[in-house]
Amino acid sequence: MDIRAFIASLDISLTNALFAAGLAVASFLAIHAALALFRRRLDQLSDESAHRPVAEVLRKTLARTSNLVVLATAVLIGLSALDLPPPWNARVGHLWFLTLGLQLAIYLHNAVKVTASRYFRTHSHHGNDGQVTIAHTLIIWVLQTAVWVIFALALLSNMGIDVSTFVASLGIGGIAIALAVQNVLGDLFASLSIALDKPFEVGDSISTGSISGTVEKVGLKTTRLRAASGEQIVISNAALLKDTVSNFKRMQTRRIVFTLRAHPDTPAALAAKVPEAVKAIIEAQDKVSFGRAHLSKYDQNFIEYEVVYTMQTADYDLFMSTQQAILLAAMGMFAELKISTAPRAQQLLLQEPLPDAAPELPAEGRVRPPATLRSLPQGA
Repeated sequence: MDIRAFIASLDISLTNALFAAGLAVASFLAIHAALALFRRRLDQLSDESAHRPVAEVLRKTLARTSNLVVLATAVLIGLSALDLPPPWNARVGHLWFLTLGLQLAIYLHNAVKVTASRYFRTHSHHGNDGQVTIAHTLIIWVLQTAVWVIFALALLSNMGIDVSTFVASLGIGGIAIALAVQNVLGDLFASLSIALDKPFEVGDSISTGSISGTVEKVGLKTTRLRAASGEQIVISNAALLKDTVSNFKRMQTRRIVFTLRAHPDTPAALAAKVPEAVKAIIEAQDKVSFGRAHLSKYDQNFIEYEVVYTMQTADYDLFMSTQQAILLAAMGMFAELKISTAPRAQQLLLQEPLPDAAPELPAEGRVRPPATLRSLPQGA
């Protein structure tokens, strides 16, 4: 096509063309200066203000402004000052949508990355947590892909192409794929839930159902635990979150309930001294808060005291050492008070055999003489 003939067909005078060119140049300089000024003001913010979510996202997002898009926008502003014939004014409208939509998509693409990075950096306690890195990458990829898919569909629709059938096909295909890989998707979303909600992290000691161990890795599909006996336990993320998870690493205190038993024939005056003696024993321990000690049960075999105290730390080794010290001191206390901890002696009833001289009778008419019972101490 002859360029001169094409320009002549547009019916644009030299004055209008020069005015449009000047407007385009002025628009480019104005947009570029405004962006530079705004970015400079953001860079001059104090450290506290600069690290606020909105300021950080704006600063890093505006840095991705495309000079090519700015140039195209300035040219379109210049073209808008011209009275173009009908085919071209519609095309300029499509170019406006393409230019502004492309820059908006670039902004959203970068804003998703900055926002997700800030979220995981704020909520992560481990700088090199592999599970956080995987979830971070996956979420960014999904959101950025959604931005560009929406932009492409909107662009096709703006150009007059019917995308409803294509969108419906995507929906049906997505449902079919989701049904085919629903188990994998369940584990994948469970992994994202663990990464975002953080019911546990790598290094935490957890228990769920009959499984317990220390978390070694949380992947996209499975979580790996190291059991106390040494073996590695691999469990799917979805199955792990279906049950109640106990996180022992986040314990701050530990409540302990245990019982002490004594002989039921213990005099009431001596039995009444045991709770105060137990209280003194427990209060003598470090990092321990005494709860209560009561005589809770009395029957023919033993009397039972229920003792409650709280460890002010979750250290299991310290708890076991404290419990051992309390039990040893309780043994000494019972010996000092001369209270027996043995249960009541049991009695056995033995039946003597029939005399050898008894006449032999038919089985159906045989009558056994009454048994002679005698009491023997246990162990006789």
